[in-house]
Formats: sequence, C-alpha cells, structure tokens
Amino acid sequence: MYCSDEEQEHDGDLSSVCSVCVCVCVCSGMRCVALVLKVVLSVLGSEMIVAQLWCPEVCSCAAGVVDCSKRGLTTASLPSSFPPHTTALQLNDNHLTALPHGLLDSLPALHRAALHGNPWSCDCGILYLRGWLLKQSNPASIQNASCSSPAHLRGRLLVFLSEQELLDSCRYWLCNLALASQISLFIFITVQVLLLASVILFLLRFELLSREVRHDAE
Repeated sequence: MYCSDEEQEHDGDLSSVCSVCVCVCVCSGMRCVALVLKVVLSVLGSEMIVAQLWCPEVCSCAAGVVDCSKRGLTTASLPSSFPPHTTALQLNDNHLTALPHGLLDSLPALHRAALHGNPWSCDCGILYLRGWLLKQSNPASIQNASCSSPAHLRGRLLVFLSEQELLDSCRYWLCNLALASQISLFIFITVQVLLLASVILFLLRFELLSREVRHDAE
C-alpha cells in the first residue's frame, strides 16, 4: 500500500524513507523500518567511533581491519593494544622478532593476521605466537610466518616447528648467555687483579723511595 500525502506530511522525516523504500508497505510499518535503520546506523557509528578511539597512532583502522604494515615496527615499539572489534590485523613487512605475550588474546573477532616479511626469532620468545597460530583455522593466518633465526631454523614455517625445537633454541641462547657472563666475569676479575697488583707495586716502590730518602738524610 502507498503512503498517503497526509501521512507523509505527518511523519515529516519519514517521507524520505518512504520514497527510498517506494512505500511498498503501510506507514506504520515504515516507522518500524526507519527505527531499525536508525538502530543499525547507530550501532555501526558507535563501532566506528570505538575503532577510531582504540586505533594506534602508527596504524590505520577501517571496517575492522587494522593496518600496521610497513611501519618499521619492532617488538619494543609495537602497540600494546588494538581495537576490540578487529577482524584482520596486518603486521607484515616490519622488524618484529616476537609478539608480546597476550597481545592477541583480547581480540575475539580476529580471524586473519598478516605476519610475513618479519625477521621472526624462533626461540622461547616465539612460543606465544606459535600457540596462537595453532589455534587458528584460517590457513592464510598460519602459513605466512617463517623463522629468520637461529640459522638452523631459518626459513621454517613457525607452526610446523615442534615445541622441543624451540626449547632447544632457548637452551642454546641460555648457554651463549652463560658463556658471555662467564667471560665478562673473568675479564672483570682479571682487571681487578691487575689494579690490585699495580697498587701493591706502587706502595712497595713508594716505601723503597722513602727508605732511600731517610738513608740519605742520615
């Protein structure tokens, strides 16, 4: 049924809605349609506002997609949070070696993450990202993160690494750290011994000179 002129004048702002919908239903029905449209637009508008408020300064956000690609980001400079309604996260082509633990846990709608083009370090620091990837059902999110280091794991896809391989890499790193610490400690002790020897030699020489001076005075 078409809307009457009287009803269109009475409704005022609903007349444009009737013209868009070609007035294929009664005006009382159009009021419901207009109300639904307003609610939908309100929800969409609020989501856009929330997304913009939560969007990191170094990234761009639109329609659930957060683009942080090619920003020169490192693990230290990576934003600490993202919009809660994020559905796709683009972190590709940065300088990321790992993701902070729990970074993606607050994004329940996230189903796709672009991770390629980063020098991922496949050691114990990458265990969180590997665990998150293994929970994803989208192959595009799984098959685009590969190791850059250590050398024996370079080029390997992260999700196909066993936990033991990553833990072994951690042990190598810890061994190297322990070795470096021992070397530093040895150098420190050596320097201290040399300084102590220098002080002792100086005191002995000073005492010898003092004796010579006293002997000459006598």
